[in-house]
Amino acid sequence: MRNASENTVTARPEGTASLADRIAYGWSPGSVTDADLPPPNTKRWVIRRKAEVVSGVRNGVISLEEACRRYKLSIEEFLSWQRLIERHGLAGLRATRLQDYRAVAKNE
Repeated sequence: MRNASENTVTARPEGTASLADRIAYGWSPGSVTDADLPPPNTKRWVIRRKAEVVSGVRNGVISLEEACRRYKLSIEEFLSWQRLIERHGLAGLRATRLQDYRAVAKNE
């Protein structure tokens, strides 16, 4: 977390890091639970929510088919999120950066 007055990064209290923080900093994914997943009626797909779904599928909390059904995603959309995380980290999930990352992928 950032301290606005000092503009420095400070750690969260032990055990309170969000799932997105755990993914971003390479923490053990074994603690992912169904409670970490976004609600089924999610409309706004921010980076954190996309990462939570990908992590849930990777860790067996939810199957790929169930995730796609629950969140009304195509398999291609989910797989694109997974590829973007693998190639670019969480920043790859930013909607505004998709064009840049897709251009890089085509050139590889």
